[in-house]
Amino acid sequence: MSNEPILAYARLNARIMPFDRGERYEDPLQEALEANRFAEVTGGGTMQSENGEIDYCGIDLDIFNRDEAVPFICDFLAECGAPKGSVLQYEFDGRQQETPFGFLEGLAIYFNGTDLPDEVYEKCDINHVYDEVNRLLDDRGEIQGHWQGPTETALYLYGYSASEMRDLIAEFMVSYPLCDRARYATIA
Repeated sequence: MSNEPILAYARLNARIMPFDRGERYEDPLQEALEANRFAEVTGGGTMQSENGEIDYCGIDLDIFNRDEAVPFICDFLAECGAPKGSVLQYEFDGRQQETPFGFLEGLAIYFNGTDLPDEVYEKCDINHVYDEVNRLLDDRGEIQGHWQGPTETALYLYGYSASEMRDLIAEFMVSYPLCDRARYATIA
């Protein structure tokens, strides 16, 4: 083991709030690393776009044993549900290194918050959408995060296939009035 830690950043291609990042990724990783001492979590953060929507989040790490820590961290975070496009970034021998990890695909659903009839907003509930989407996804995916912007609300779904998740919720999305004019984006 080296005396000087290698500074590393696990950039998670996940659109989740800081609390969710801690609960899903950061805290379990810290606990696992305490057992083997390959590395330690030193912090975390969330990157937002200009409109306040989350772009990605990350975990700061000190790595003490690169050969053991890099594959362990990447595998551990992937098992916690890290999406495709996540990378562990660090400098070694004067060069920037990136090790990709994650296998889940991401699908964002943006719900129109301004252009539907007033009675839709009065009678429908985004919490019902949240619960029903998670129920329909069953073991094929789940909502890991959300965002409420000035004109729309987003739910971020992560699972084995973005197209499969969209198919699983399609019937509900066309039947529930709050889902009218929703738009989709593949995010991982």
